[in-house]
Formats: sequence, structure tokens, C-alpha cells
Amino acid sequence: MTDRILYNGNIVTLDSAARRVSAVAIVGERIIAAGSDDDILTLAHHGTIKENLEQQTVIPGLTDAHLHWQWTARALQEVDVFEVPNKQVALERVAERAAQTPVGEWVTGHGWSQSMWPDGAFPTAADLDRVAPDHPVYLRAKSGHAVWVNTRALQAAGITAETPDPDGGQFSRDESGAPTGILFETAIDAVARHVPIASVDQLADQMASAQTLALASGLTGFHDFDGPDCLRALQILRERGELSLRVVKNINKEWIAHAHALGIRWGFGDDWLRVGALKIFADGALGPRTALMLDPYENEPDNRGIAVSDYEEMVDLVTRATAAGLPSTIHAIGDAAVRRVLDVYQVAREEEVRLRIPRRSRRHRIEHVQIIHPDDHHRLAELDIIASMQPIHAVSDYEMADRYWGTRSQWAYNARLQIDQGVQVAFGSDSPIDPFAPLGGIHAAVTRRRADGSPGPDGWYPDARLTIEEALRGFTIGPAYAAGLEDRLGRLGRGCLADLVVLDRDLMSIPADEILDVAVVATMVGGQWRHGGV
Repeated sequence: MTDRILYNGNIVTLDSAARRVSAVAIVGERIIAAGSDDDILTLAHHGTIKENLEQQTVIPGLTDAHLHWQWTARALQEVDVFEVPNKQVALERVAERAAQTPVGEWVTGHGWSQSMWPDGAFPTAADLDRVAPDHPVYLRAKSGHAVWVNTRALQAAGITAETPDPDGGQFSRDESGAPTGILFETAIDAVARHVPIASVDQLADQMASAQTLALASGLTGFHDFDGPDCLRALQILRERGELSLRVVKNINKEWIAHAHALGIRWGFGDDWLRVGALKIFADGALGPRTALMLDPYENEPDNRGIAVSDYEEMVDLVTRATAAGLPSTIHAIGDAAVRRVLDVYQVAREEEVRLRIPRRSRRHRIEHVQIIHPDDHHRLAELDIIASMQPIHAVSDYEMADRYWGTRSQWAYNARLQIDQGVQVAFGSDSPIDPFAPLGGIHAAVTRRRADGSPGPDGWYPDARLTIEEALRGFTIGPAYAAGLEDRLGRLGRGCLADLVVLDRDLMSIPADEILDVAVVATMVGGQWRHGGV
């Protein structure tokens, strides 16, 4: 009994059985057949819903393989300082929110990046004190690896000149040793723990609003990297019958012992909400120049970044996780961090051989692989490690990369390098670091240019450009493989989940410059229209 038939379409399946078809038949959440109109329409019965696609293009549902869903949902409610052109604009927005907020309550926001400002200098607590003297202020940097706070926030956390830097973190200080208001890496926690958080029910409401926007962008799922509250809120959405995106929930190292104690293994859950991998941070980020580098940053001879987790700790965490049934996914941005993580995975792979664990059952990942040393470029392929990358970062970060990494940038943000060696890549946005916008990510991967055309017609390091199909596979087949769902996600073929996106033009044949003009007409997840319709 066929529930729904979509016909008269231009359906890009990414399925080897038939690359393009005009119709699909759906029963419940799954596609039962894909082929020509004549073949598929014969499966209709008196109760079948038949929908004419009117030659519109359909692609498999898009998955963001790396984002922070709780953080994203919250950021949509906060002061918007995302990529503001200068410090003054950020201060004006903080002042406006402070004027609407009761005295003493926190003002929070996200998205500033001092590297985009004319002088490139980090702001200070004193700057915020001038516009919000009566409110503690907490503003996360675009990278997520630095925070800008004011004096009231420092006082709330008890941070003074005598407060020591934590392991894996740093308080920016002036010449006298007093904190300036910028916190790096694990030092962020000293203030973050004092910022009021929404209840789990409130967070679920915030997520419902964010979900509406995600579906409108063509997303049908994501892999999340936030903490336990995110999982709790997602389960509440599921209980309410409101979860419309498929979620893989990774577990940060702070809570992995609980998963081990419960015996939770990779893939626990179902097709809507399932457990992914152990998540570890190896280093920081490019923006605050805390990414761990083999050689110093340009014009900063004493700065090689920050190691957030040391080698021995990562080896212990990863080998224990793999023995317990969980792969690992490790944030590594600098070339030294990438090398260190590859060394960790080398040990893990050797341990898996000893334990007779098949590689395909431990789909380890490196998150970002933002810059890799040429001596290491082959090692992901050799170790069968997934490259979880964010094409949009190449165009949002290229000016910083050129400034701080110089000619080393030819090895940065380079998915082409990994694809050519047969590495499985999975693409995402790292939202809210950059907005979740999968078509924007595809455009960035294909053109290596921003929406305004910069840095020029050929893009930034044009040899790293991908084809449209390669980029599309990075948002479909790659994430499906990383989740162990490649038998039913990422394609539109018989037996696959009916997750698909209807576009207003043929993504596979238009000039690359038109990708950003493509509109999402409708998004289906599990055989139901969750955004729009036809």
C-alpha cells in the first residue's frame, strides 16, 4: 500500500542503482521504489497521495555533520554580534540590550571576531564597562574558543590578577597581570559556570524555533557536539512529537565515563536520535590563535597555540572508548594538533587489531582538519579516518589564514586533498560559528569564494575546489557513513528513508555562481513535509 508518490520530477538520487529518476514511491518513512513516472504511478491505489513535482529538482536530505545545537538555539535569542565590522557596533548592540534588561541580570551574545576589525586588536572589559556598567556581560567569540567579558562578570567569577591560568586555558592579562576581559579555551569555564542557563523545557522551545529555520535551509539532520542538556531537550522534543530532524548526539569527554558505566555503544537509539562518538578537544582555534601549530604563527615567534588535551590523555580516552564500543571524534585545527591526533588514532588502530575490532565498526573522525602538514596529508587515508570539515570556514577564514599561517594555507581547509586519497569526508557548518546553510557550504566548497566574490574569480587556492556532486556527497553520503546509516540515509533509493529536499533549479547543472540563488521549495523528513510542500 503506497502512501505517497512524487512524480514528474528531476530527482538526483546519489544511488548507484539509478542516478536520476522522475518518481519515487513512499510507504511510511521509507522509499519503496524509484524510477520512471510510468513505473512508479502503477503502484498507486485509491488512497495514495500523488504529488506532481512539475520538473523541480529533488536531492537527498542534507545533514550538517558538525554543529552545536543547544548553542545555536540559544544564540538566536541573544545579542547578535556575529561578524560585526568593528568593536563599536558590538558595543552599541550590547548597550541596546542592557537598556532593556533589569539591572544585575546577564547580557550574553555571540559571534564577534577581532580579526575582522580594522585594528585587529582584542577588546577589553573596560570597553564593555562603558556601555553596560550595571550588568555582567558575556560575549562568545565567533570561534567559540574565546570570550569577552566585563568587570562585573570577572567579579562574579572571582577572577583577579592572582587567579592562575587553568590547564589548557589562559586569561589575557595586562602588564600588571590584571585580567583584561578576554578568556581563552578552558579559562572560559571560570565565567561560563556563573551565566544563568535556560531550563531544559525552555531550551526545547528554543530548539523548536531553530528547527524551523534548519528545515527551511534544506537540513534534514545534524550531528551535535553540545552537552547533556542538549540531549535532554532533544528527547523532550521527541516526546512532544516535535522532533523533525535526525540527530546523532556525540558525547564530550566530561561525560564519557557515564556512557561507559551504562554500557552505551555507538548507534544506541534509533533513526531519529542516536549516540555517536566520544568528543575530545585537542587544541583551540585560528581566530584567537590558540590552534596548536608545529611552527609559530606569522609575526608571533613565541606563539604556537594551546594544547587543550595532552597526548597521553587522548590515547587513554580513545582506547578505552574503542574497547567499550564507541568511536572517537577529535577537534584538531592546527597542524601540530592534527599530527598528534593521527598519532593517537595510530595507537587506537593497533589496539583494535589486537582486540579483533573491525575498522568499519570504529568510524573515528577528526573534526575540522583545518590545516595539515604536508608530511601528514596521507595519514587519514592510511588509518581510515573520516575528515569532518566545514567548507564555509575556508571562505570566512581565508584572510585570517593568510595573515597568521602565510603560505602554509595551501594545506588549509583542503577537502580536495582528502577526497583524492579516498578519505570519506563529512561536511558541516560548526553552527553557530558559521550559520547552518548547507547550500552556502556547497557554494563555498565549489567556488572557494564568498558571496561577494572575494577573493576573486578563481577563489582562494582554487586547486582545492570541489565539484558540485562532491560537495553534495559531503552533506549527504559522508554524514550518513559517519553515523553508520549509509544503508538508509544520504541517497534516494529503495529502502532509504524518505528524507529529501525540493529545489527551484537543478543544482547539478547550474553555474557555480548561481548556487547561492537556489531556493529550498520544500523539505521532507520521514515521508512527511516538514517545510513547504508541492
